[in-house]
Amino acid sequence: MIVLNVTYTCKPGMRDAFLESVAAQGIDLASRAEEGNMKYDYYKSVENEDELFLVEKWKDANALAIHYCQPHFIMLGDIKEEFVADTAIDKYQVDESD
Repeated sequence: MIVLNVTYTCKPGMRDAFLESVAAQGIDLASRAEEGNMKYDYYKSVENEDELFLVEKWKDANALAIHYCQPHFIMLGDIKEEFVADTAIDKYQVDESD
């Protein structure tokens, strides 16, 4: 399994608008509906009003590679240009047999 912990630092005051745009375009729902997706959830930071955390879990590297080619993933990049100042991604390979 592949786990991505994505931290978005939104432009000042833009976090909620970013989340609304993601939802309005159905990016979260489309990502969750992809074969191989196990989790795709956003969390608001309680300490930083401009920070947003996304946890993604994918069955394997192939499922994640397919995700990167989807129209909704490409659209997310366009939305990020408007609302997000910085993105940090931590990627983990998890052995599910443990």
